[in-house]
Amino acid sequence: MEYVYPAIFHGNQDEGYTITYPDLPGCTSEGKTLGHAMYMAQSALSHWIGYLADQKLEIPKATPIEEVKIPEGDFVNLICAEVRNARAVKRTVSIPKWMDDMAVQSDLSLSRVLQDALSEKLE
Repeated sequence: MEYVYPAIFHGNQDEGYTITYPDLPGCTSEGKTLGHAMYMAQSALSHWIGYLADQKLEIPKATPIEEVKIPEGDFVNLICAEVRNARAVKRTVSIPKWMDDMAVQSDLSLSRVLQDALSEKLE
């Protein structure tokens, strides 16, 4: 699922940035450069929303960017994060015996091979 939230970027004296989310109290991050701060803002948002979803907690609605109060000297930017449910699920699959024997001999994880193959197919 995709989430978009406004983030406030505060320039620090060391030329880095501190990022906060008005709608997600406690969700903060930092970046050494603007590019790094953008990356860290997305990472923080993804982890925060993922945690809320995993804990079955309410995910707050995002404030429209034009309604965000910005302290003087700071700026606001929309940050997008895609959060996927990465919880493992059990599935039963069938493969030929010879293939299973070769996988065991090669010390292959069938789960990892299937995940890699599905990821490639679904991209």
